[in-house]
Amino acid sequence: MKFQTALSVLLAVSSADAFSVIGNNKAVTRNTNHISHISLPAFGLPKSLSNYKSLSKLYAEGEETDVVEEEKTEEEAVEEAETEEPLVLCDVPPASHHIEVTNDGPAGAQVTTLTVNVGMPGHPEPLVFQTGKIGRQAAGAVTLTRGDTILYNTASRDKDPKESIDFLPLSVEHQERFSSAGLTSGSYNRRDGRPAEHEVLTCRLIDRPLRPLIADGWRHETQVLSWVLSYDGERSCDPLAITASAAALWISDVPLSKPVAAAMVGYIDGQFVFNPTNEQMEKSKLNLTVAGTKDAVLMIEGAADFLPEETMIEAVAFGHKAIKTICAALEEFGEAVGKEKNYSTLIKPLDGLQEEVNEALSAKVEELWNSEGKKEDLSANMSALSKEAWATFEEKYPDNKNEVMKCYKNLLSKKMYEKAKATGVRCDGRKLDEVRVIDIETTMLPKVHGSALFTRGETQAIATATLGDSGMKQKIDKLDGLEKKRFYLQYTFPPSCVGETGRVGAPGRREIGHGNLAERALQAIIPSEDDFPYSIRVESLITESNGSSSMASVCGGCLALMDAGVPVKSPVAGIAMGMLLDDTHSVSDDDAVIVSDILGTEDGLGTMDFKVAGDKTGITTFQLDIKCEGLTIETMSRALQQAKEGRLHILEKMETALESHRGELPNTVPRIRKFNIPEGNIGKVIGPGGKQIRAIIEDFELTNMDVGEDGEIQVSSLDSEKLEKAEQFVMDLIKGGGGRGERGGKGPKVPYAGPAPVEGETYKGKITGIHQFGVFVEILPGAEDGSSPGLEGLCHVSELHTERIRNCEGFMKSLGIEEMEVKYLGKNAKGQLQLSRKAVMEEGRNKKGSQKVEGVKEMSEEEVDVIAQAIEGIKNL
Repeated sequence: MKFQTALSVLLAVSSADAFSVIGNNKAVTRNTNHISHISLPAFGLPKSLSNYKSLSKLYAEGEETDVVEEEKTEEEAVEEAETEEPLVLCDVPPASHHIEVTNDGPAGAQVTTLTVNVGMPGHPEPLVFQTGKIGRQAAGAVTLTRGDTILYNTASRDKDPKESIDFLPLSVEHQERFSSAGLTSGSYNRRDGRPAEHEVLTCRLIDRPLRPLIADGWRHETQVLSWVLSYDGERSCDPLAITASAAALWISDVPLSKPVAAAMVGYIDGQFVFNPTNEQMEKSKLNLTVAGTKDAVLMIEGAADFLPEETMIEAVAFGHKAIKTICAALEEFGEAVGKEKNYSTLIKPLDGLQEEVNEALSAKVEELWNSEGKKEDLSANMSALSKEAWATFEEKYPDNKNEVMKCYKNLLSKKMYEKAKATGVRCDGRKLDEVRVIDIETTMLPKVHGSALFTRGETQAIATATLGDSGMKQKIDKLDGLEKKRFYLQYTFPPSCVGETGRVGAPGRREIGHGNLAERALQAIIPSEDDFPYSIRVESLITESNGSSSMASVCGGCLALMDAGVPVKSPVAGIAMGMLLDDTHSVSDDDAVIVSDILGTEDGLGTMDFKVAGDKTGITTFQLDIKCEGLTIETMSRALQQAKEGRLHILEKMETALESHRGELPNTVPRIRKFNIPEGNIGKVIGPGGKQIRAIIEDFELTNMDVGEDGEIQVSSLDSEKLEKAEQFVMDLIKGGGGRGERGGKGPKVPYAGPAPVEGETYKGKITGIHQFGVFVEILPGAEDGSSPGLEGLCHVSELHTERIRNCEGFMKSLGIEEMEVKYLGKNAKGQLQLSRKAVMEEGRNKKGSQKVEGVKEMSEEEVDVIAQAIEGIKNL
């Protein structure tokens, strides 16, 4: 089901100009940018909330036109859902792979191609890996093709290692190029700018499963680069980016121990779908990305519609089945073209050093873990023991500090595991499944719409919720136009929260990733815009950190929403799980120790960070990272069940602090009122140049006023009485009254007064508005003195080109033109002018080689190329 969001623009049918008017700014801004349609998450249907019916109305039913697709009411949506055809997946070839070697590279170079049929439901296209043709100077380079989508990925490393460092110097970059979808950047210099948030998130997805499999002691600066060169708009590129990056690393000399692959899993009509299409994902109750080797899972990430733990396990196992097939094929690919792995420069511990460290420091480490103090005490003791460890071996190994300290860290990890395994008690004295003490305070900030202070042990977050009208939506420029997010969460992790100093400014990758995780956890509980017509911003400021601050943001953010009066579907909470292993270089087994609500120390010395959020019935989001060579499905199942117990405990504490959302909105929240007027009267409400709507905002002290293209008006103000007066004024205005509020003023918009257009004539006009349904063009100018406007008509999306265009905004953005040649076809049933660019193109083609139609310009090769790439439309990556 598709829901069309209320547009944050003011559209006059007579002028087709788009305006955004906000009372506080007292400004009217011409806006010919894209109007986005946002697909709301298909996580169940919106439910009516009686307490807020006065704040919003369902869109009025209206007859369909060829201009806009009318939005369905809730009842219609439910009826449609009940009558939808069940998902039927196409037949797929059985799982198989083969390698082909040719000599068709540059200068006859050898090219090796691996074709993999995954054999999974819903994915008939093979995955085609190729190397030897492109990027031959990189340590490893591959292209990965699926359908018309092509990715190019490289792995490179410096020649010499950096012996002074004690960590893996790996960096990952991913870029979804606008040209891959037949577009160019909207920026001034027409270059793709700095990575967008979703590109940063993909970088993290690539990094997390690769990092634990690169051999210990590898100190060469290593860089993995990923580009989307061609995008067909059908399926997400994220799993391809992970798989192709891993393939490039696997055939290089970087010592990656095993091939890695990734899969995306959807859950539609009770069945799992491998790498579902974007259209299928809109109906899915699960959006899961899983990465791993043929032996075990390395990383999972995603969101769900309150799915139970058992379904989650089945989904991971389903995705891992595809991963096994791809990894088996990549093993042979590596044998055929892979370079010999470079183990010669690995920095290894000296022979016998680990045993020496164990003998000298075991008793003191055991004493450290038995102290069971607070964070500051434990940190101080660990710091003192660390200095003592180096002092003990400094004289004997003066040039090997990194090796000594690595052995010391191994001893810390082993003794932590042994204590937990033998006693069932952790380093801070808690039981394995025990959650730290929770303290909650709400309504702590008097002028903020909703606020909460959430403290769990030594992790603390101040969460705030801010409500606004549609003008407060977050705007994101993406390949297929401007996306507007009604709900978004922003996470801040200042260095002071761990008692340190450091850079403060734009969010880093860690902050973006943690904020996105918390946002997805809360997205599933946000009421529909029909039931609650507010844009919602949640901010989480981490003030203390010792263990998962992202899950504290979920808990605090939920409480802040409820404190602001947002009618959430159900409270959600999050918890971070850890795992301790005896051998950190192996796959998890029955001896793995699962711990709940992990400390920062357990995160650093353990082998798993598994974050799970949800309500009492199921999961809304999850994220898994590990430092060993994999997690078995059995161990993951144990972790999920233990996480559920911890989540229920936290939800109980949250319910004690705030049982339900506030029954009334705070006085500081603007009240919103919606009503509808006939489309033909929109021009009267806006007035010439937006003067009338500006006057309404000023006279009635509104904070904002939006007029939708379907005649729906949204007004907001802190004074409910003035909202009613503003509505009454607008209704009087369209009945023939008018003027500037209570003080009089100018009346309705002046109509076009020039000559009438000639049906069948071609006009070259100025583009005045670009929308999903078509393009408005001014084909005849207005009076020179400005006393009357120009004459505009609509070139419907079906009349833009001889081929079907699925995304009007993206297509027009790619052309980058301000004027367009169109033929006047006459008026429709509503009296609106109908224009056609397609008719001009067809007439030009028919007369090619003879006399050209006056005013018709032959298409350039560049325009033909743009159309060829954009014509099938672009969907969200």
